[in-house]
Amino acid sequence: MGRELCESFPVARAVFEEADEALGFSISRLCFDGPEEELRLTENTQPAILTVSVAALRVLAERGVRSHFAAGHSLGEYSAQVAAGTLSFADAVRTVRNRGRYMQEAVPEGVGAMAAILGMTSDGVMRACADAAKKSGGVVAAANLNAPEQTVISGAAASVELASAKCKERGAKRAIALKVSAPFHCALMQPAQDRLARDLEATAFHEPKLSVVTNVDASWVATGNAARDALIRQVTGAVRWVECEQQLLSAGVTHCIEIGPGKVLCGLMRSLNSSGTGDSSRTCQHVENVASLDKTLAALEK
Repeated sequence: MGRELCESFPVARAVFEEADEALGFSISRLCFDGPEEELRLTENTQPAILTVSVAALRVLAERGVRSHFAAGHSLGEYSAQVAAGTLSFADAVRTVRNRGRYMQEAVPEGVGAMAAILGMTSDGVMRACADAAKKSGGVVAAANLNAPEQTVISGAAASVELASAKCKERGAKRAIALKVSAPFHCALMQPAQDRLARDLEATAFHEPKLSVVTNVDASWVATGNAARDALIRQVTGAVRWVECEQQLLSAGVTHCIEIGPGKVLCGLMRSLNSSGTGDSSRTCQHVENVASLDKTLAALEK
């Protein structure tokens, strides 16, 4: 991923070179050539996605596209803070590599799990999680509130399985076990949060030049210290993405551009709009390669 941008735009190539230097190894080679099993390790996946995202961001800036607001889903909040100038890219890419390693090491493989619950309100999912946690004695909670009827749950494997069953019993359309390396955004990540906090406390944060809405509070941050605190608490806290989108909507955002691999967030925005709680006039483009860049620029010109 990211090879086309790197080969086509010097400003993107400079981002990959900066990442390689900051990390002390070639994340660019891993992005372009794999091997896939190594790239899938979360300590590599996180800096790889951040690097591709910032490369796309800088190509857009070079083409005259400027952001007025920023938001990011989970790891994406680091991209948002880099876009806002709160955090340098070099510091961000080093931090997220550690973040991935800390998350992986916080819970032994197979102990935790995550599942996507579809066709059920987040309130209903959270009640099912509370009941399952009480019955099982284990951790399970809403981790990603992605859309009005799409919530990802996270926790101990047995507790996630029980909560998934309760959701289906109570009317959820589907409960899909996710292939993840760790149970992100739940209390089991506390050891990772504690370790990451020490790194972030030692990292320079600046006042954001853009308005950034954070995952854990679904509110705007205006200072570097508040941005740091939100990134720390995000490790165990839920990603309140529906509320983040509603904050953007309330701010008058009409055009969204998703940067980096994939276009999941564009899909989540469409889900919010179709539910009647969004705004169907909003548009969302994405940029991850040359073709999507050209399509996005053409759409913005219109």
